[in-house]
Amino acid sequence: MKRRNLGWLLLGILAPNMAWAESKLNLTKGVTEISNDVYGMHMLALYICTAIGIVVFGAMIWSMIFHRKSRGVTPATFHESTKVEILWTVIPIVILIAMAWPATNTLIAMENNDNSDITIQVTGSQWKWHYKYFDQDIEFYSVLATPRTQFDNREGNAENKGQHYLLEVDKPLVIPTNKKVRFLITSDDVIHSWWVPAFAVKQDANPGFINEAWTNVSEPGIYRGQCAELCGKDHGYMPIVVEVKSEQDYAAWLDEQHRIKEEAAAAEAASLNASLSLDELMKEGEKTYLAHCAACHQPGGTGLPPAFPALKGSKIALGEVNAHIDIVFNGKAGTGMQGYGKQLSLKEIAAVVTYERNAWGNNTGDAVQAADVQTATSGSASAPAVMDTSAEQTNNTQLEAQEEDLSKTYTLDELMTKGEQVYTRACAACHQPTGAGLAPAFPSLIGSPIITGDVAAHIDIVVNGSKKNPAMAAFGTQLSKTDIAAVITYERNAWGNNSGDLVQPADVDAASAK
Repeated sequence: MKRRNLGWLLLGILAPNMAWAESKLNLTKGVTEISNDVYGMHMLALYICTAIGIVVFGAMIWSMIFHRKSRGVTPATFHESTKVEILWTVIPIVILIAMAWPATNTLIAMENNDNSDITIQVTGSQWKWHYKYFDQDIEFYSVLATPRTQFDNREGNAENKGQHYLLEVDKPLVIPTNKKVRFLITSDDVIHSWWVPAFAVKQDANPGFINEAWTNVSEPGIYRGQCAELCGKDHGYMPIVVEVKSEQDYAAWLDEQHRIKEEAAAAEAASLNASLSLDELMKEGEKTYLAHCAACHQPGGTGLPPAFPALKGSKIALGEVNAHIDIVFNGKAGTGMQGYGKQLSLKEIAAVVTYERNAWGNNTGDAVQAADVQTATSGSASAPAVMDTSAEQTNNTQLEAQEEDLSKTYTLDELMTKGEQVYTRACAACHQPTGAGLAPAFPSLIGSPIITGDVAAHIDIVVNGSKKNPAMAAFGTQLSKTDIAAVITYERNAWGNNSGDLVQPADVDAASAK
């Protein structure tokens, strides 16, 4: 009877069953082919380790029971056995090879980003994620949506935790089903890690580097993850939510995002002529402050010195208004204070500055308007002009092209001066101001084959983008032919390239006509 029970126990340990797959203590199977391969490798290793453990400890226990001294067993006297030495060397090697073969195939597949349909840049930024869709002119920040009152009980007013406590965001990443989505993962401050267990994707986000990953999901749904690197005191407040839509729903979502962007541009333009009351600014400012600033400077403005100074009674909150706007808009180098010029609208920045200057007893009476923010930051490199919609931008570019004098010839100095301006505006974010790039997604332009090679090929990749590397966008509809000529000339002569090549607008026009 005891032997029968032991047999059932061993069978229960070794047999793969749904209970193991559903167990909260086990690795999840995921929803992609790669995640299922990873799960299969995990279970294979577990079975092999379990079998080895049973054999080894079984032999040890059997030997202790049936070869004990009390039974009168005489110990063996051999010192070495060539056969045993060979066996316990060969058997582990065979086991390791049997495990390494499928593991290697899975790892190679995980790193294969070829033939991706969509490319999305994922940037970690304390403590939120920034998503940028290549070729769609769509980008946004994804911020924790769990109310602070659910996880911060210092005020004594904690609420019950929601269903997706600390795993919910205001704007999820949206991708389509049955499409290979390539992720270019980086950071603009400290090391983060983008981790979605259901996709078997976990990739570090390192400042100054770009790591790659990909996924292809067949079933619509919402999948959650979080930053898996200790990135700071609020590390636990940096969730990831990916919403997978059908291809039709994804197309509709893209249309909606473009519409929202147009409406936001119109609202931004309207805000420059609006004058909000102090009460309106304070209400909007408090909402913005709690969403973006309170994690560091605390809801009461007391901060967390020395990294995050108090705003209550501070020099910045009580000092010159433009200096306050500048530090909110551009951040402060060498500190934890990041710039919000690309994250918040002019209206939101005006409101949060107003709030900080009048909350917690500061009471300056200052009411900062969106127009004040634009005026204060108009000379800033990151200051956002009131942008046209995508369609209007295309029309404006086409209009500029019609008005260009394509027969005009520019000097090298003229092309280099204009080219540097265009490069800084359109190219430096990816290829870096020094041309060093962010390999492998954005290769270096210093002495690169495209720079030292045929000029026509260089023009083609700038005008039409790259089929081999979706990260290289097409600029033919974004820049005028003069701009393209200037930036190509700049790239071929800057950073020590010194090719001496001068590309004129007529050269770009001739290459584009082919």
